Amino acid sequence: MATKGLLRTRDFSSLSIKDLLEAREAYHVHLAHLDSVVATAIGRYRIRREDAAAEDPYAPPRRGGSTPKRLSSTVVRRWSYPCILVFVDRWMTPEEISEQPEQLVPPLLYLPDGRVVPTCVLLAERQEQAPPPLERLAFPTGLLGGGFPALTDVQGRAHVGTFGCLVTDGDTVYALTNRHVVGEEGREVHTLLRGQRHKVGVSQARQVGKRPFAEVYPGWPGARTYSNLDAGLVRLEDVNGWTAQVFGVGELGPLVDLNSDTLTLDLIGCHVRAFGGASGALAGEIHGLFYRYKSLGGFDYVADLLIGPREGLGTLPTRPGDSGTVWFFEPKSSTGPRAREWRPLALQWGGHRLMAPGSGETYAFALATNLSSICRTLDIELIRDWDIGLPEYWGKVGHYKVGGTAVGLVSDAKLSRLLVANAERIAVSDEAISRGELPKLDTQNFVALADVADLVWRTTRKRDAANHFADMDQPGTGRFEGKTLMDLWRDDPTSRTPGVWSEFYEGLGLTRNAARGALPFRVWQLYDAMVGFVERQQVSEYLCTAGLLAHYVGDACQPLHVSHLHHGRPGHPEEEAVHAVYETKMLDMRAVDLLEGVNRRVKGQHVTRTIRSGAAAAEAVVQLMRTTLDTLPPLEIIETYNAESGRRRIPHMWEVLGERTCDTLARGALCLAMLWESAWKEGGGAKIALGRLGPVEPQELFTLYSDPTFIPSSWLRDMVLQAPAARTAPRRKRLRGGGLTSRPARPAGSGGSRRWSAARGR
Repeated sequence: MATKGLLRTRDFSSLSIKDLLEAREAYHVHLAHLDSVVATAIGRYRIRREDAAAEDPYAPPRRGGSTPKRLSSTVVRRWSYPCILVFVDRWMTPEEISEQPEQLVPPLLYLPDGRVVPTCVLLAERQEQAPPPLERLAFPTGLLGGGFPALTDVQGRAHVGTFGCLVTDGDTVYALTNRHVVGEEGREVHTLLRGQRHKVGVSQARQVGKRPFAEVYPGWPGARTYSNLDAGLVRLEDVNGWTAQVFGVGELGPLVDLNSDTLTLDLIGCHVRAFGGASGALAGEIHGLFYRYKSLGGFDYVADLLIGPREGLGTLPTRPGDSGTVWFFEPKSSTGPRAREWRPLALQWGGHRLMAPGSGETYAFALATNLSSICRTLDIELIRDWDIGLPEYWGKVGHYKVGGTAVGLVSDAKLSRLLVANAERIAVSDEAISRGELPKLDTQNFVALADVADLVWRTTRKRDAANHFADMDQPGTGRFEGKTLMDLWRDDPTSRTPGVWSEFYEGLGLTRNAARGALPFRVWQLYDAMVGFVERQQVSEYLCTAGLLAHYVGDACQPLHVSHLHHGRPGHPEEEAVHAVYETKMLDMRAVDLLEGVNRRVKGQHVTRTIRSGAAAAEAVVQLMRTTLDTLPPLEIIETYNAESGRRRIPHMWEVLGERTCDTLARGALCLAMLWESAWKEGGGAKIALGRLGPVEPQELFTLYSDPTFIPSSWLRDMVLQAPAARTAPRRKRLRGGGLTSRPARPAGSGGSRRWSAARGR
């Protein structure tokens, strides 16, 4: 009871960071000799959740006993007083305390001048086994920024980290990440674009590792302590394909300047946010400062910030590959993502996974360094205004505009009822696009359907990669000499098969499956699937497939998705960023103009004709491709890109290409609406009762598109066109999601009757 009485009568609220550091320094030897102590940090006293409602700021802490305190089971409240956090790997019972009192972590630390500092003991075991690997995120856009993965090759192994943000020394632009990610000077550094490695620059000699704590934080105790800064720079080969924004976060606000004069315990409990190249979106909370993660040879090593799970959000899913991620203060309120000011705070360089003994639960924590210390040491500044004005998750404006616009263009009353009721499942509204409120990379939660093929399947379905394009203007070789795929499609209907296309690509020496575009055949597959779902009155499956189809039709009306000049002319590496600048930067930065332009073009228009069969659907998409290339020749896009540089480039490109870009997207929306309505009519949508045409639960759609057997994706070589069965043959069951078996032939003149199947298991 004496300890409880002392805690009730003492006021610890006035203790400063310096007081806590001095107390930890004074008791370092004592704590280091306790068998159960594995780490320490400074922070605020953590309260068990069941005690958190108490209003007594000096409620006596429970020490020892049979109920361990863990980070996951405790919280910080406004009355939590400053203390030293002591992490132990074994919780002592009252009996053990009686037998080994010398092993008890002292509840109070006494300094010679009379100051008294409390401790807070937390149970946590270091997890020895690595967490199971997650699928590597496949970024769908060619525009680079913070949050993208950083890849290097060292001794035959790949090192994976994350680019934090753009910085400059006043002369050159660099990407900032960790020293241990980029390694020695001159090492090539790559990233991942649409699942493929892409060189972005080389590592520089200007790096920083560990620094004496007293040098980083003058005036604070820590003579035998090192602070791990761990920062390195990558000199970018071409900044035109980059933005100063951080993917998944947005525009950077002013840097938070943390130093000996400004750092306070008010940081504890603050919400922070980041986007890791391995984990994606991260939402955390600052749990402690100056986390002592290692003691070796008489020296201690500390991380400035210990970032852990946010109260109420479960675990923090950070994992290896997030090293180099920038963490930001999360604004408390805003009127929309673009109104938020995300202030850069720290650079993550590592993490710990702590395990709650007996429960099997593990909790990940990020270890990070104050970004202001890194900038001061390397003599660099953050770049905040390079090609900004994009949504938090860029590269989706075109797809969602095509899908959202098509909803209002169908003529069939029943179909219109279904689509309008589910418009927000298919795409996002013009208002949301204008505010930059676009869905994120997310394989665990529902994403509006028009960009699932990028935001989800680029990560979970690697075989879908080639379904997003087709190099229709690429001249062939051998027996295809002088012919393009567009020519073959127009002149020889027998060439409209995956087999002939595979032979065409083989003649070009394209051996990688991901390089053999199959876009028209993917549309063929999805169209036939929609017909089948309507025939069986599977409304949710039809809606899901219709929304997914929007993505591929959107690709078909983008000129650089249907041309072999997709990343500039061969042999011109300076043009490689043209794809990202045109399709992502220009569209996202001129989103409002784009929305208005497309809306003007479709005003008063509706579907006036329909088709029958997947073959006719593929033909319609190829015609859309042809019109797209005629309207916006890829070479003209490249020449317009080359005509200007720097800040003048985007305005110039929009001035020259903007109106015609609106033309192509409007045509894409009309084509999509026509395909939706054609499949609805061909499948007999008129027979479906009105009561079944309401909103579909997002979770149901998520379950469908998360199933790899639903509308299965395959390489071109594995795609098989099935001949129609005889008219008298019985109807057979279809494979889930549109892998079709034979069905009765259609009447002559119905527009073709070949059906599509995605062969599996090959």
